[in-house]
Amino acid sequence: MAIYLDDTQRKALARLAASWTWRTQWPTWALLVTIYGGWFGVATHARDLGLPLTTTLLALLGAWYMSLQHELMHGHPTRSPHINALLGFAPLAVWFPYRIYRDSHLQHHDDPQLTRPGHDPESYFVSHRVWARAGRPIRALLTFRNTFIGRLLVGPAFAIAATGIDALAKIKRGDWRDAPAWLAHFAALAALTIWLQHACGIPEWLFIAGVGYGSLALGSIRSFQEHRAAQAHAHRTVINEAAWFWRLLFQNNNYHLVHHDLPHVPWFALREVYETSRQQYVERSGGFLVKGYSEWFRRYGLTAVAHPVAGVSSDRF
Repeated sequence: MAIYLDDTQRKALARLAASWTWRTQWPTWALLVTIYGGWFGVATHARDLGLPLTTTLLALLGAWYMSLQHELMHGHPTRSPHINALLGFAPLAVWFPYRIYRDSHLQHHDDPQLTRPGHDPESYFVSHRVWARAGRPIRALLTFRNTFIGRLLVGPAFAIAATGIDALAKIKRGDWRDAPAWLAHFAALAALTIWLQHACGIPEWLFIAGVGYGSLALGSIRSFQEHRAAQAHAHRTVINEAAWFWRLLFQNNNYHLVHHDLPHVPWFALREVYETSRQQYVERSGGFLVKGYSEWFRRYGLTAVAHPVAGVSSDRF
């Protein structure tokens, strides 16, 4: 559900939605061509580029591709969820089937449940019960995950493990509805991996571990302190005034409160919407504003931004 600041904004967005750019969604189509062309262009030139540079570039393009998948699941560039699913089906970032990612992410957009363990699938908090049952090594890892460096290093492992555990739990309950999505994903992943090995000289292990994990790690930069525990749910979502490189890589999703309020607004318009009403959004967020990802790194490189249990003071580490 869209949340507008006022009627003036509602009318302004209605006019923008009638523009040629919004109706054709040409920036998103251009992004599709660029990302797919870049990814396969790098892969097919792996022998010339060398494996270290190839892995780095494919991980970067994989993170960009995940941002594109996020745009697809929110109804861009077409209104057809089936066409968008086809456009985002390829396992270029390895780990998660598009449909599983889509369903989980759309559940995350239940804003009153943001950050709540067991309700928000993208929360980086755990319940009191999970914390109480965890041993010292797991507690240490959960705390490390809430540092900037830890989010990059162990955050992807937690995400992969949580997704796998959830999939197995559903099967154990007799719920096989996700099985076709997983089977299709694994079949496409196997075909892509074999092609990369034989046609491009990229080893299977390097694609899975290097490109796949690297893509998730880069994506974890955006998700660091993207949401915080707060009483008002509008205060839980950040506004990050990131530099142009990160805005492009994350497709303006750094203006995250704007995206949560107006999930139908395409990526290429988010910055304009934010800049037009900057002060109102800063106030709406409760001042949850950061001046780029480097600020998070400086403040929380190896210091946990919050206790792993929501609502628990950091002095209880």
